[in-house]
Amino acid sequence: MMEINRITSIIIEEAIRIHRDLGPGLLESVYESVLARRLEKRGLLVRRQVDVTVDYDGERHDVGFRMDMLVEERVVVELKSVEILPLVAYKVVTTYLRFADKEVALLINFGEETLKDGLHRIVNKYRGPKPGDEILPGYE
Repeated sequence: MMEINRITSIIIEEAIRIHRDLGPGLLESVYESVLARRLEKRGLLVRRQVDVTVDYDGERHDVGFRMDMLVEERVVVELKSVEILPLVAYKVVTTYLRFADKEVALLINFGEETLKDGLHRIVNKYRGPKPGDEILPGYE
């Protein structure tokens, strides 16, 4: 199984390449199609428009939530193509992570002048070391 950081690195590399080559201003669906194909060419499993169900009080609700992409069944990718990313976009991605029980998402806004400003990594249930957990050399 590929490491999650490697998966996100490949997604970011391809998103930057696409943004550099195509520029901002296209529809989100164009970026989604092109990015999905580029990731598949890199050997990644990509599912598009993946349903997200809501389980509440022992009942399952199919309410029409759809994440743009799920890569390698591990990384949620949500794409935007807007001048100003609304704060609700982060909340939506966090909700997708929670209900889909995934660890990491990338929120990518192709509407930014430089994609670096449009890349956001969002983590659910962080499982890595916490600040202060690292053992510094000489302090074992």
